[in-house]
Amino acid sequence: MRPAVSVITAFFNEERFLAEAIESVLEQTYPHWELILVDDGSTDGSPAIARDYARRFPGRICYLQHEDGLNKGLSASRNAGITQAKGWFVAFLDADDRWMPDKLITQTSIMEAFPEVAMLCEASRYWNSWQNPTAKDVDIPIGVSREGVFEPPELITLLYPLSDGAAPCPSGILVRKSVLERYGLFEAHFTGKYQLYEDQAFLHKIYLSEPVYVSHLCHNLYRQRPGSLVRQVKAEGNYHVVRRYFLKWLSRYLAEHRIAYPQVDELLNKALDRYRHPLHRWWSALHR
Repeated sequence: MRPAVSVITAFFNEERFLAEAIESVLEQTYPHWELILVDDGSTDGSPAIARDYARRFPGRICYLQHEDGLNKGLSASRNAGITQAKGWFVAFLDADDRWMPDKLITQTSIMEAFPEVAMLCEASRYWNSWQNPTAKDVDIPIGVSREGVFEPPELITLLYPLSDGAAPCPSGILVRKSVLERYGLFEAHFTGKYQLYEDQAFLHKIYLSEPVYVSHLCHNLYRQRPGSLVRQVKAEGNYHVVRRYFLKWLSRYLAEHRIAYPQVDELLNKALDRYRHPLHRWWSALHR
């Protein structure tokens, strides 16, 4: 039978956590899934782990790698998985995260109840206790005041990075494959340190054009660890370099697709102002 959900896990040197992520898919109470493991040029033992699961679960789990075993980045790897996906829905599970058993059955039920919705996003549990059982885990809901359907572009005006509300984590998302294809999949040029915002580029393309369901439920564990990309970029002092890259991309995307929402334009220009020349900021404030 054709799987209803294609789960995509892209990984790069994640031998420490990959098996745990895969096991959390195998533990799902929802049976109609396939798991696509995309190797982004790993040099550790994680490809062997992925191949072993693909061998043990043929037809359910498959292993992919880029040509010549290249490292192309998270977005390109997710895109490779999407092009192979057979499901009507696509879910993403980061290789160092894990799901709770009812994640897929709950989310597919909501999507079937709201056929007009392009994507579902849920809260995430910031998982601190994985290494230290005494550490406190914290559930972070998406930064909106209600659960339900949000029409475009409302979520952009409420959520990070143009507003203050907490944004969804990729491991908490379920999206229709047809919607991914309609908007050109992930932006593959968000590589290296710019991968910090690759999910935001994908999310904003959906927020701008499609209704999205926000759930306050939580079925994903977002592992907190020192080696994460978020902490690395901030430690290197590159956070604002990466943020500016995303903001300039969003500005170009709006112009190229002739999308105009006054409130979005206002928030975007305000965010870009801090990166412009000091005299320009002074002139803008004087004539505002």
